[in-house]
Amino acid sequence: MKSNSKFTALLLLVVAEVAAMSLWFVSSAVLPEMLKEAALSPFSQAALSSSVQAGFVVGALASAVLGISDRFDPRRVFAASAAGAGLLNCLLVLLPPGHALSIAARAGTGALLAGVYPVGMKIAVGWGDKDRGFLVGVLVGALTLGSASPHLLAMAGGGNWRATVLLTSAAAVVAGALVLLVRLGPHHAASARFDPRAVTLAWTNRRVRWAYAGYLGHMWELFAMWAWCGVIAAESYKHALAGSDADWLAKLTAFCVIAIGAVTCAVAGVFADRIGKAEITIIAMVASGAAALATAATFGGPPWLTFCLMLVWGAAVIPDSAQFSALVADASPPEQAGSLLTFQTALGFALTFATVQLTPALASALGWPAVIAGMAIGPAYGIWAMSKLVRPAQTFRG
Repeated sequence: MKSNSKFTALLLLVVAEVAAMSLWFVSSAVLPEMLKEAALSPFSQAALSSSVQAGFVVGALASAVLGISDRFDPRRVFAASAAGAGLLNCLLVLLPPGHALSIAARAGTGALLAGVYPVGMKIAVGWGDKDRGFLVGVLVGALTLGSASPHLLAMAGGGNWRATVLLTSAAAVVAGALVLLVRLGPHHAASARFDPRAVTLAWTNRRVRWAYAGYLGHMWELFAMWAWCGVIAAESYKHALAGSDADWLAKLTAFCVIAIGAVTCAVAGVFADRIGKAEITIIAMVASGAAALATAATFGGPPWLTFCLMLVWGAAVIPDSAQFSALVADASPPEQAGSLLTFQTALGFALTFATVQLTPALASALGWPAVIAGMAIGPAYGIWAMSKLVRPAQTFRG
């Protein structure tokens, strides 16, 4: 029987989102154990993570242009995508670590996750209007917790990285079944026909355009930080701790750094509906940029200081994400919101493909402190873009 209340629908959707998005960083979480089994080149190590972004971009672009989440029942799109991604992820345990087909499987997983995250937002915004900042905040919080979960599973599993991979795959399949129990909200709207012109609103609608611009600044920082926070922590801790102790503490750090954002997303959503979504994004980006600079300045210092600064960074780096999406949903025709949200994520993840892939190479050449400081460029740009949305409407230009 389908759920018949807003709370029940949102709860089921959140659980499904957490379970399905556990696939995203599973290769990063088990990478240290993979390296003990096989010698992976720096390119292969980065590609296991960045290929997810690349696949997501392809899947999201196709979904946005074809209007899949606006033309079809988003619950079925979510369910099929989550189950397919879970099954494809199982290939990691059947293939040698770092094999070209493993990287291709990760790309395929990313493509299918384009039917999970933005489609989940489409379902969430259908349940509210005035509390949309909170609704999307809760959903992005679920994505955040799901992204953190592989690090916790990797800690529990010790050296058995294949068990971690299989657990995340099973969770995604369960997510696909669970989302079918979710009822669509009263604000859900569907498009009756295929209309590729929907994505042109990303340029012609000023509020959508600036929300996209701020989102790109946010994404410059977010996934480079999330994908490599465990490595950053480990390299910093090794200045004071033995290798095994540093690696264990780094896994704990990575989980806490990503997971704490699940709380701040929901909290930011509550305040966004009261004081303004654009204002919340600016506050979050000021905090995350400052935390990035502080982490860079103290790199290699006392482990407790690195842990605390990275925890602040993790708390600040994600809550604005939901509000960029909520701003796009607010400014979009309801029947085109799914396509515009999906196109937004496609552009953002296209950028993250470059940042995730280049981060370790730049760290080898310039050192981690310089690369960490460079991540603050994104929030700086995002703050400038979002300042356009906190001004009175008559000050807009172009």
